[in-house]
Amino acid sequence: MASVEKALQMLRKLPRVALNNIKEFPEVIKERKARHALPRGKDAKFKLGADHKGAAQRMSRPRLGFGKSTPGYLRVPKEYYYSGHHLLRQYIPISLLQIQRLIDLGRLNPNEPIDLTDICNTKLLLIDPSKRQFGFQLTDEGADIFKSKINIEVQWILSELTIAAIEKNGGVVTTKYYDIESVNAMSDPRRFFLSGKPIPKNGTPPLNAIEYYTSAANRGYLANPEQIRIERLKLAQKYGYELLDLENDPQKDMLSKRKDPRQIWHGLEPGWLVNLKDEVILKPTDKEWIYSTQSIPCQSALK
Repeated sequence: MASVEKALQMLRKLPRVALNNIKEFPEVIKERKARHALPRGKDAKFKLGADHKGAAQRMSRPRLGFGKSTPGYLRVPKEYYYSGHHLLRQYIPISLLQIQRLIDLGRLNPNEPIDLTDICNTKLLLIDPSKRQFGFQLTDEGADIFKSKINIEVQWILSELTIAAIEKNGGVVTTKYYDIESVNAMSDPRRFFLSGKPIPKNGTPPLNAIEYYTSAANRGYLANPEQIRIERLKLAQKYGYELLDLENDPQKDMLSKRKDPRQIWHGLEPGWLVNLKDEVILKPTDKEWIYSTQSIPCQSALK
């Protein structure tokens, strides 16, 4: 009877029996777990967790809407306003302040014409033709302190203030186009001469650059010399400085030096071969070779 009394006292202290405090029999729980358990080991038909192959295992699934069933033209969106961007020409900016500093440091000689090769030989500004860099763009930074009289050749100028700063001091500026083969040779002449290749013939400007290099306002190398004289006078009147007479200038020979449109170095013609080891220049004698490398071929070269 003592055990019965003890059980009754325990029931008096326990809460009422309800759905939230009853528990199934252990056999029922065990049977349910066995029924809903996933097969493992040899009996397993699939693996647990992420897939064991492909992008799902490596957690690199594409974003929503770009799955395997998405067509290619929708999976990779295109931005048409960048069409042909990889074909554009790049020009390394160089300012008048940098040119003046290089002259003051003795890295550039103002008594000789300055071109792409002279700037690259300073080893401070380099050209990488593999990145479609076609030369230098001269900017107007330092135009108020530029004081040198130079004959400089660059590939691009956007500001007429840059031209005015050079011509105000009696200098001359020319914009000239070089193709990628010529730029590769001019950026490192020693490497090019050691390769044993003849001096290349400079190419003609592409269609979208012909207008720029034939414009006298841009001092293009294909512009009419008479138009350039007129534009020099107009720019001098616009900025209020007196234009120096190049005909009576003591440095007339240096300031009047110009390259042929197909020439890349002063004093060296296309088709010539420079031998650095023997310090000689080999000139071609074949008439057909001379005809193909000269700037304006004529029938007299084949006679």
